[in-house]
Amino acid sequence: MNTYYLKLKRRGQRGFTLLELLVVLLIIALLAGYVGPKLFSQVDKAKVRSTEAQMKTLADAVTQFRLDTGRYPSADEGLDALAAQPQNAGGWNGPYLAKAVPKDGWGRAYQWNLPGRDSEAEIVSLGRDGRVGGSGIDADLIYGM
Repeated sequence: MNTYYLKLKRRGQRGFTLLELLVVLLIIALLAGYVGPKLFSQVDKAKVRSTEAQMKTLADAVTQFRLDTGRYPSADEGLDALAAQPQNAGGWNGPYLAKAVPKDGWGRAYQWNLPGRDSEAEIVSLGRDGRVGGSGIDADLIYGM
């Protein structure tokens, strides 16, 4: 075997240089910087959609509660009246939810407003920021009945 071939073989077994590793890490960091924010915006949109779906389910349960009892849950009873029978709820035929009242997409309790701002009653999630008002992802989600 000639010595030129042995030198090439040894050179191929040496591995990567520090500069090559840094270039690869830089490329990965640039890709993460580009993809990361887009991925997180999709997570926020998914939380909004899941919160809206939960609000629809809660509204259906409130409607069934109203059909059975002839009234909406009071402000004091809140949405918990869907899972456990409140006092003075004649005709209650629940529970109207399979489990306890869920939290919104950001882990906070839904608000039950009776009367609502623009309707008889409403279910409200305060959005990502947890404060009244806001815009975009921070906007309040309101389901009126």
